[in-house]
Amino acid sequence: MGGTGSSTWSDSEFHNSNNMKSFSNCVFVVDDDQSMRDALRNLLRSVGLEARLFASAQEFLENYRTGLNGMAEVPSCLILDVRLPGIGGLDLQRELANEDIHIPVIFITAHGDIPMSVRAMKAGAMEFLTKPFRDQDLLDAIQVSLAKDRNRRQREIHLAELRRRYQMLTSRERELLPLIVSGRTNKEVATELGTSEVTVKVHRGNLMRKMQAISFADLLRMASDLDVPYTKV
Repeated sequence: MGGTGSSTWSDSEFHNSNNMKSFSNCVFVVDDDQSMRDALRNLLRSVGLEARLFASAQEFLENYRTGLNGMAEVPSCLILDVRLPGIGGLDLQRELANEDIHIPVIFITAHGDIPMSVRAMKAGAMEFLTKPFRDQDLLDAIQVSLAKDRNRRQREIHLAELRRRYQMLTSRERELLPLIVSGRTNKEVATELGTSEVTVKVHRGNLMRKMQAISFADLLRMASDLDVPYTKV
C-alpha cells in the first residue's frame, strides 16, 4: 500500500477541472491510502465514471459543504474507508445523516467485522466490502447507488414543483383539495363548506388548472405526494 499524500488533487486539476454540472454522475472516494485512491480513480474512469478523491473525512466534508465545483448537484455516491485519520468512516456516515445529506455510501475496509458491517448497513450503507474485493462487486454497488441517488433527486425535483403549484392555490382551494381527493361530489363539498355547488365547481376547476392535474387520479397522486390528509368516502 502507498503512503498518504498531503493533497489528493494537483493544482491544475483543482483549478481547471470542469464544473461538476457537466458530468452526469460522480463517485467520491475517501481513503487515506493514496495507492488505493489512485487505483479506484483508474478503475472508475475506465468505465466512464468521474472520480473525486479525498484523503480524509474532514477534507470531503469541507469541500461538499461549500459545493466545490457543484459537488452536490449531480447523482453521486461515496466510497468510504472505515478507518480514517480524524473522523472515521462510520462517524462520517452519521455526520452526513445529521446534516441531511443523502449521498449513498459504500464502505470499504481491510479491518471489517460483522458488528461493524451491521452498524453500517443499519445506518443505511448500500454495501460493505472487505479489501481485497472484486472490482465488479464495487462497480455493481456503485451503479445501484447512482441509480438510487438519481431517483431521489428526480423525486425531489418533482416534489419541489408540486409544492410550487400548491403555493399558488388560494386558501379556499387548499381547503377544497382534501375534500375533493376524498371522493366527495361538488354537492357534498358545497354542503360541508356552506357554499353553493356552482362556487365549488369553479374552485375545483381553478384547483385542477393550477395543479396541472389532467384527471382526478392525477390530482389524487399529487395530494398523496404532498401528504395532504384526506379520507376516502
